[in-house]
Amino acid sequence: MSVGGADARSGHLPVMVAQVMEGLRVIGDGAYLDGTFGRGGHARRVLERLGPGGRLLLMDKDPEAIAAAEREFGADPRVTIRRGSFAALGDWAPVRDGVDGVLLDLGVSSPQLDVAERGFSFGKDGPLDMRMDPDAGESAAAWLARADEREIADVLWTFGEERVSRRIARAIVARRGEAPLTRTADLAELVAGVMPRGRHDIHPATRTFQAVRIHVNRELAELEAGLEAAHAALRPGGRLAVISFHSLEDRIVKRYIARHAKPPPGNRRLPAAPVFEPSLIAIGDARKAGAAEVAANPRARSAVLRVAEKPAAAELPR
Repeated sequence: MSVGGADARSGHLPVMVAQVMEGLRVIGDGAYLDGTFGRGGHARRVLERLGPGGRLLLMDKDPEAIAAAEREFGADPRVTIRRGSFAALGDWAPVRDGVDGVLLDLGVSSPQLDVAERGFSFGKDGPLDMRMDPDAGESAAAWLARADEREIADVLWTFGEERVSRRIARAIVARRGEAPLTRTADLAELVAGVMPRGRHDIHPATRTFQAVRIHVNRELAELEAGLEAAHAALRPGGRLAVISFHSLEDRIVKRYIARHAKPPPGNRRLPAAPVFEPSLIAIGDARKAGAAEVAANPRARSAVLRVAEKPAAAELPR
Protein backbone atom coordinates (compact mmCIF):
# COMPACT_ATOMS: atom_id res chain seq x y z
CA MET A 1 0.00 0.00 0.00
CA SER A 2 1.28 3.47 -0.83
CA VAL A 3 1.81 5.95 1.97
CA GLY A 4 -1.34 7.95 2.61
CA GLY A 5 -3.56 5.31 0.97
CA ALA A 6 -6.36 3.51 2.72
CA ASP A 7 -5.75 0.17 4.40
CA ALA A 8 -7.29 -2.64 2.41
CA ARG A 9 -8.70 -4.25 5.56
CA SER A 10 -10.27 -1.26 7.25
CA GLY A 11 -10.57 1.45 4.62
CA HIS A 12 -9.01 3.76 7.23
CA LEU A 13 -6.38 6.35 6.28
CA PRO A 14 -3.62 6.29 8.92
CA VAL A 15 -1.78 9.61 9.17
CA MET A 16 1.95 10.08 8.45
CA VAL A 17 2.74 6.36 8.40
CA ALA A 18 6.20 6.70 6.85
CA GLN A 19 7.25 9.44 9.28
CA VAL A 20 5.94 7.49 12.27
CA MET A 21 7.83 4.36 11.26
CA GLU A 22 11.01 6.36 10.72
CA GLY A 23 10.55 7.99 14.12
CA LEU A 24 9.87 4.78 16.05
CA ARG A 25 12.83 3.00 14.38
CA VAL A 26 11.28 -0.43 14.99
CA ILE A 27 13.64 -3.33 15.75
CA GLY A 28 12.60 -6.91 15.11
CA ASP A 29 12.76 -8.19 18.68
CA GLY A 30 11.55 -4.96 20.31
CA ALA A 31 8.43 -4.21 22.33
CA TYR A 32 6.09 -1.43 21.18
CA LEU A 33 2.91 0.13 22.49
CA ASP A 34 0.25 1.74 20.33
CA GLY A 35 -1.80 3.63 22.90
CA THR A 36 -4.44 4.75 20.39
CA PHE A 37 -5.19 1.75 18.18
CA GLY A 38 -8.08 3.28 16.24
CA ARG A 39 -8.35 0.90 13.30
CA GLY A 40 -4.76 -0.30 13.37
CA GLY A 41 -3.15 1.58 10.51
CA HIS A 42 0.05 2.30 12.42
CA ALA A 43 -0.01 -0.92 14.45
CA ARG A 44 -0.14 -2.95 11.25
CA ARG A 45 3.09 -1.35 10.01
CA VAL A 46 4.86 -1.95 13.31
CA LEU A 47 3.83 -5.60 13.28
CA GLU A 48 5.17 -6.02 9.73
CA ARG A 49 8.64 -5.13 11.05
CA LEU A 50 8.56 -7.31 14.15
CA GLY A 51 10.10 -10.77 14.18
CA PRO A 52 8.89 -13.79 16.18
CA GLY A 53 10.44 -12.36 19.35
CA GLY A 54 8.85 -8.93 19.03
CA ARG A 55 5.86 -7.69 21.01
CA LEU A 56 3.08 -5.26 20.16
CA LEU A 57 0.83 -3.89 22.90
CA LEU A 58 -2.43 -2.31 21.75
CA MET A 59 -4.66 0.03 23.75
CA ASP A 60 -7.78 2.07 23.06
CA LYS A 61 -10.69 3.39 25.11
CA ASP A 62 -13.18 2.74 22.33
CA PRO A 63 -14.84 -0.71 22.50
CA GLU A 64 -15.31 -0.70 18.72
CA ALA A 65 -11.58 -0.18 18.23
CA ILE A 66 -10.78 -3.00 20.64
CA ALA A 67 -13.22 -5.29 18.81
CA ALA A 68 -11.42 -4.48 15.55
CA ALA A 69 -8.05 -5.21 17.19
CA GLU A 70 -9.28 -8.55 18.51
CA ARG A 71 -10.64 -9.55 15.10
CA GLU A 72 -7.43 -8.80 13.24
CA PHE A 73 -4.65 -9.35 15.78
CA GLY A 74 -6.15 -11.43 18.58
CA ALA A 75 -4.66 -14.69 17.32
CA ASP A 76 -1.14 -13.30 16.88
CA PRO A 77 1.05 -14.46 19.81
CA ARG A 78 3.14 -11.29 19.52
CA VAL A 79 0.13 -9.06 20.25
CA THR A 80 -1.51 -8.20 23.58
CA ILE A 81 -4.65 -6.06 23.67
CA ARG A 82 -6.21 -3.98 26.44
CA ARG A 83 -9.18 -1.64 26.54
CA GLY A 84 -8.31 1.51 28.45
CA SER A 85 -6.82 4.98 28.36
CA PHE A 86 -3.15 5.47 27.56
CA ALA A 87 -3.06 7.74 30.60
CA ALA A 88 -2.95 4.53 32.67
CA LEU A 89 -0.56 2.57 30.46
CA GLY A 90 1.90 2.30 33.32
CA ASP A 91 -0.61 0.17 35.25
CA TRP A 92 -0.54 -2.53 32.57
CA ALA A 93 1.69 -5.45 33.55
CA PRO A 94 3.30 -6.02 30.10
CA VAL A 95 4.41 -2.38 30.04
CA ARG A 96 6.26 -2.59 33.34
CA ASP A 97 9.10 -4.55 31.73
CA GLY A 98 9.77 -1.55 29.51
CA VAL A 99 9.07 -0.86 25.85
CA ASP A 100 11.20 0.28 22.92
CA GLY A 101 8.61 2.62 21.50
CA VAL A 102 5.29 4.30 22.25
CA LEU A 103 2.92 5.83 19.71
CA LEU A 104 0.10 8.20 20.66
CA ASP A 105 -2.16 9.33 17.80
CA LEU A 106 -4.28 11.93 19.56
CA GLY A 107 -7.80 13.21 19.13
CA VAL A 108 -10.84 11.61 17.57
CA SER A 109 -10.33 8.87 14.99
CA SER A 110 -11.73 8.85 11.48
CA PRO A 111 -14.16 5.98 12.22
CA GLN A 112 -15.50 7.88 15.22
CA LEU A 113 -16.08 10.98 13.08
CA ASP A 114 -17.72 8.97 10.33
CA VAL A 115 -20.32 7.27 12.56
CA ALA A 116 -23.13 9.72 13.31
CA GLU A 117 -24.23 7.77 16.41
CA ARG A 118 -20.99 8.64 18.21
CA GLY A 119 -21.91 12.33 18.20
CA PHE A 120 -18.51 13.77 17.26
CA SER A 121 -19.41 15.39 13.94
CA PHE A 122 -21.42 18.55 13.36
CA GLY A 123 -21.83 17.39 9.76
CA LYS A 124 -23.76 14.23 10.65
CA ASP A 125 -26.83 14.39 12.86
CA GLY A 126 -26.70 12.00 15.78
CA PRO A 127 -26.96 11.79 19.56
CA LEU A 128 -24.89 14.49 21.28
CA ASP A 129 -22.51 12.07 23.02
CA MET A 130 -18.83 12.65 22.07
CA ARG A 131 -17.42 10.13 24.55
CA MET A 132 -14.48 8.11 23.22
CA ASP A 133 -15.41 5.49 25.80
CA PRO A 134 -19.22 5.36 25.60
CA ASP A 135 -19.38 3.36 28.84
CA ALA A 136 -17.62 5.93 31.01
CA GLY A 137 -18.09 9.51 32.05
CA GLU A 138 -20.66 12.10 31.12
CA SER A 139 -21.97 12.65 27.60
CA ALA A 140 -21.81 16.06 25.94
CA ALA A 141 -25.60 16.36 26.18
CA ALA A 142 -25.56 15.61 29.91
CA TRP A 143 -22.80 18.14 30.58
CA LEU A 144 -24.45 20.88 28.51
CA ALA A 145 -27.70 20.23 30.40
CA ARG A 146 -26.18 20.89 33.83
CA ALA A 147 -23.16 23.22 33.41
CA ASP A 148 -23.72 26.89 34.16
CA GLU A 149 -23.14 29.62 31.60
CA ARG A 150 -19.74 30.60 32.93
CA GLU A 151 -18.41 27.03 32.93
CA ILE A 152 -19.56 26.48 29.34
CA ALA A 153 -17.97 29.75 28.21
CA ASP A 154 -14.70 28.89 29.97
CA VAL A 155 -14.55 25.47 28.28
CA LEU A 156 -15.25 26.94 24.83
CA TRP A 157 -12.57 29.57 25.32
CA THR A 158 -9.94 27.33 26.92
CA PHE A 159 -10.26 24.22 24.76
CA GLY A 160 -11.67 25.69 21.56
CA GLU A 161 -10.11 29.17 21.60
CA GLU A 162 -13.58 30.36 20.63
CA ARG A 163 -13.70 34.16 20.58
CA VAL A 164 -17.47 34.41 21.05
CA SER A 165 -17.58 31.78 23.79
CA ARG A 166 -19.79 33.86 26.09
CA ARG A 167 -22.35 34.49 23.38
CA ILE A 168 -22.54 30.78 22.53
CA ALA A 169 -22.76 29.77 26.21
CA ARG A 170 -25.60 32.26 26.75
CA ALA A 171 -27.47 30.82 23.76
CA ILE A 172 -27.00 27.25 24.99
CA VAL A 173 -28.40 28.06 28.43
CA ALA A 174 -31.35 29.93 26.90
CA ARG A 175 -32.09 27.06 24.50
CA ARG A 176 -32.01 24.33 27.13
CA GLY A 177 -34.58 26.31 29.11
CA GLU A 178 -36.98 25.59 26.25
CA ALA A 179 -35.84 22.07 25.29
CA PRO A 180 -32.73 19.98 26.01
CA LEU A 181 -29.92 19.84 23.46
CA THR A 182 -29.69 16.17 22.55
CA ARG A 183 -28.63 16.12 18.87
CA THR A 184 -25.43 17.21 17.14
CA ALA A 185 -27.43 19.03 14.46
CA ASP A 186 -29.23 21.07 17.13
CA LEU A 187 -25.96 22.25 18.68
CA ALA A 188 -24.36 22.98 15.30
CA GLU A 189 -27.39 24.99 14.18
CA LEU A 190 -27.53 26.93 17.45
CA VAL A 191 -23.84 27.89 17.25
CA ALA A 192 -24.09 28.88 13.58
CA GLY A 193 -27.06 31.09 14.43
CA VAL A 194 -25.19 33.19 17.00
CA MET A 195 -21.86 33.52 15.19
CA PRO A 196 -21.02 36.92 13.66
CA ARG A 197 -21.96 37.29 10.03
CA GLY A 198 -19.18 37.12 7.47
CA ARG A 199 -16.89 34.62 5.86
CA HIS A 200 -16.05 31.47 7.81
CA ASP A 201 -13.07 29.42 6.65
CA ILE A 202 -14.29 26.58 8.83
CA HIS A 203 -17.75 25.53 9.98
CA PRO A 204 -18.96 27.95 12.70
CA ALA A 205 -19.40 25.07 15.17
CA THR A 206 -15.91 23.59 14.70
CA ARG A 207 -14.34 25.16 17.78
CA THR A 208 -17.36 24.50 19.97
CA PHE A 209 -17.45 20.82 19.07
CA GLN A 210 -13.68 20.52 19.63
CA ALA A 211 -13.90 22.20 23.03
CA VAL A 212 -16.82 20.14 24.29
CA ARG A 213 -15.20 16.91 23.09
CA ILE A 214 -11.89 17.72 24.78
CA HIS A 215 -13.67 18.59 28.03
CA VAL A 216 -15.95 15.54 28.07
CA ASN A 217 -13.03 13.17 27.47
CA ARG A 218 -10.50 15.05 29.66
CA GLU A 219 -8.15 14.83 26.69
CA LEU A 220 -5.48 17.31 27.76
CA ALA A 221 -5.24 15.96 31.31
CA GLU A 222 -5.00 12.43 29.93
CA LEU A 223 -2.31 13.54 27.48
CA GLU A 224 -0.18 14.95 30.29
CA ALA A 225 -0.57 11.75 32.31
CA GLY A 226 0.08 9.62 29.23
CA LEU A 227 3.31 11.43 28.39
CA GLU A 228 4.61 10.83 31.91
CA ALA A 229 3.63 7.16 31.78
CA ALA A 230 5.12 6.63 28.32
CA HIS A 231 8.34 8.36 29.32
CA ALA A 232 8.69 6.15 32.37
CA ALA A 233 7.98 2.99 30.34
CA LEU A 234 10.59 3.63 27.65
CA ARG A 235 13.76 1.60 27.77
CA PRO A 236 17.07 3.43 27.21
CA GLY A 237 17.18 4.19 23.50
CA GLY A 238 13.40 3.83 23.22
CA ARG A 239 11.36 6.37 21.31
CA LEU A 240 8.14 8.28 21.86
CA ALA A 241 6.12 9.42 18.81
CA VAL A 242 3.08 11.67 19.26
CA ILE A 243 0.72 12.92 16.55
CA SER A 244 -1.29 16.01 17.50
CA PHE A 245 -4.12 17.64 15.59
CA HIS A 246 -4.46 21.03 17.21
CA SER A 247 -2.23 23.58 18.90
CA LEU A 248 -3.32 22.83 22.48
CA GLU A 249 -2.16 19.21 22.21
CA ASP A 250 1.01 20.03 20.32
CA ARG A 251 1.96 22.72 22.82
CA ILE A 252 1.75 20.20 25.67
CA VAL A 253 3.87 17.66 23.77
CA LYS A 254 6.45 20.25 22.70
CA ARG A 255 6.85 21.64 26.21
CA TYR A 256 7.03 18.18 27.76
CA ILE A 257 9.88 17.13 25.47
CA ALA A 258 11.71 20.44 25.94
CA ARG A 259 11.40 20.26 29.74
CA HIS A 260 13.15 16.89 29.78
CA ALA A 261 15.62 17.64 26.99
CA LYS A 262 16.92 21.09 27.94
CA PRO A 263 18.21 22.49 31.25
CA PRO A 264 15.96 25.08 32.89
CA PRO A 265 17.06 28.74 32.68
CA GLY A 266 19.69 29.64 35.27
CA ASN A 267 19.32 32.30 37.94
CA ARG A 268 22.47 33.99 39.27
CA ARG A 269 20.68 34.85 42.51
CA LEU A 270 20.09 31.21 43.38
CA PRO A 271 22.61 28.52 44.32
CA ALA A 272 24.07 26.57 41.42
CA ALA A 273 21.65 23.91 40.24
CA PRO A 274 22.73 20.28 39.92
CA VAL A 275 24.14 19.27 36.57
CA PHE A 276 21.23 18.72 34.19
CA GLU A 277 20.98 15.27 32.68
CA PRO A 278 18.42 15.06 29.87
CA SER A 279 15.97 12.18 30.08
CA LEU A 280 14.68 12.81 26.55
CA ILE A 281 16.29 13.94 23.31
CA ALA A 282 14.15 15.60 20.64
CA ILE A 283 14.60 13.78 17.33
CA GLY A 284 14.41 16.45 14.66
CA ASP A 285 11.83 19.19 14.42
CA ALA A 286 8.07 18.86 14.29
CA ARG A 287 6.98 17.04 11.14
CA LYS A 288 3.89 17.54 9.02
CA ALA A 289 2.19 15.55 6.30
CA GLY A 290 3.33 16.18 2.75
CA ALA A 291 1.18 17.70 0.01
CA ALA A 292 0.42 14.33 -1.58
CA GLU A 293 -0.87 12.85 1.68
CA VAL A 294 -2.98 15.92 2.47
CA ALA A 295 -4.51 15.73 -1.00
CA ALA A 296 -5.42 12.07 -0.44
CA ASN A 297 -6.46 12.56 3.20
CA PRO A 298 -7.53 16.13 4.12
CA ARG A 299 -7.63 15.18 7.83
CA ALA A 300 -3.83 14.95 7.73
CA ARG A 301 -3.59 18.70 7.09
CA SER A 302 -3.44 19.64 10.76
CA ALA A 303 -1.37 16.66 11.94
CA VAL A 304 1.95 17.39 13.71
CA LEU A 305 4.35 14.59 14.64
CA ARG A 306 6.98 14.98 17.37
CA VAL A 307 9.51 12.28 18.24
CA ALA A 308 11.78 12.00 21.27
CA GLU A 309 14.23 9.35 22.46
CA LYS A 310 15.23 8.29 25.95
CA PRO A 311 19.04 8.57 26.10
CA ALA A 312 20.89 5.27 26.01
CA ALA A 313 22.54 6.13 29.34
CA ALA A 314 19.20 6.73 31.06
CA GLU A 315 17.92 4.23 33.59
CA LEU A 316 14.37 3.00 33.94
CA PRO A 317 12.57 4.50 36.96
CA ARG A 318 12.59 2.24 39.97
